[in-house]
Amino acid sequence: MEIEVIKKLVKASRKRHAEMVRGATVAEKYYRKKNDILQKGARGQVTDGNPMRSADNRIPANFYNILVNQKAAYLFTDPPVFDTGSEACNRAVQEALGDDFSRICKDLCIKASNGTIAWLHYWKDTEGKFRFAAIDPKQVIPVWTNDLEKELAGILRVYDMLNEKGKKLNIYEYWDRETCQAYYKEAREVLDALKPYDASVMGTAVAEPPDSDSCTWEHGFGEVPFIPFPNNAEGGNDLNDVKELIDAYDKVYSGFLNDLEDIQEVIFVLTGYEGEDLEEFLQKLKKYKTVKLDPEEGVKGELGTVTIDIPVEAREKMLAMTRKSIFEQGMGIDPDPQNFGNSSGVALKYLYSLLELKAGLMETEFRPGFGQLVRAICRHEGMEAGKIVQTWTRTAVHNETELAAIAQQSTGILSRRTILENHPWVTDADKELEQLEKEEAEAREKADQYGSAFQTREDPGTGGEGEDVKGHEE
Repeated sequence: MEIEVIKKLVKASRKRHAEMVRGATVAEKYYRKKNDILQKGARGQVTDGNPMRSADNRIPANFYNILVNQKAAYLFTDPPVFDTGSEACNRAVQEALGDDFSRICKDLCIKASNGTIAWLHYWKDTEGKFRFAAIDPKQVIPVWTNDLEKELAGILRVYDMLNEKGKKLNIYEYWDRETCQAYYKEAREVLDALKPYDASVMGTAVAEPPDSDSCTWEHGFGEVPFIPFPNNAEGGNDLNDVKELIDAYDKVYSGFLNDLEDIQEVIFVLTGYEGEDLEEFLQKLKKYKTVKLDPEEGVKGELGTVTIDIPVEAREKMLAMTRKSIFEQGMGIDPDPQNFGNSSGVALKYLYSLLELKAGLMETEFRPGFGQLVRAICRHEGMEAGKIVQTWTRTAVHNETELAAIAQQSTGILSRRTILENHPWVTDADKELEQLEKEEAEAREKADQYGSAFQTREDPGTGGEGEDVKGHEE
């Protein structure tokens, strides 16, 4: 793609991409517990100069972090397992995925939850090995085809890096099905200053620098080496459903704390006090526990106090209602211990119903992406993958006593393997079967040794015991 076309593409997509970046930035702030309450405060304005309302606590709640991490842990504590139908291909895929696959899956889930869509970029390293990583969705501007299938035609990736002189550069990479082109400008320059970037010095941006000084090279994958992982079919992030509720909770909670601090001091109302120094009044009140008043003509001397009544019950109810709505609208599980107790399996399934619904929708959007990743690995290894079977495992709280009782009651009805696969303490049914067979063999061996030892004490001639024979001879 020519450099002028790159400029037009950036300008045309700037507004739409900027909206996505703003939404993702806000979601990432809430994920890091940097809620709006920290900037706006409970009253929405600075209260300096008002002696009655001096407290300005700003306490952010981390509900959004809990909701996103719940989904990531529920889906990807145990990452998906893939079966291509070929044992050799499965080994190649497993080796290419490596030990970091679970962490990358978790990163994809979090990035998709915050940025509406996550992107996985794969490439070949200097040794020709297959590599992949989740990248910041704020860096990616996708180019889709206009047909009904809406396939990915290209990717414009924009990110910053420092050159050898320490200057900040804006790098623009355009990836299509065959090649990648790189351009750059200094951070302070306008877009029209964009110029070709020498691919041979791009560092981490290029896995295999070309021999010649060129801004274009072939990546050799035959498709755009970026895989989309949408958060949901609507194209929204997880914060949209709960942001207003979280802000309301922060305001009520912080405002409640402000009121408690503001009323800690007792306000005295004096009428007809003989003195003029308020400090002297406080000292005498503390020392003598009395105050001398000098009522004026027609005015009765009085000493009173002013207290502020806080609607505690209303605020507690408001906080409880808002918290409940946050987890309902966010489709998560409130970690309040009173929601669990000694719950049965049916109750726990009901507790996880909304989270399961949200996780299932994300799984539907993620399955095509993982299938594309597995096929890319197989092509890189010179293999052809058939139908890819994906096995997803949920990580949830279970009633182990109930599950163990069901497993015990199923003995004689189900096979031992099926029982072990569903037992809460068993993680590998094959290893457990081997261990059971080993223990059973050891038990049989001990039984045989005990039987042999018992038989040696008998006299084979008389059939009686050795001690009886000895007594007969005497």
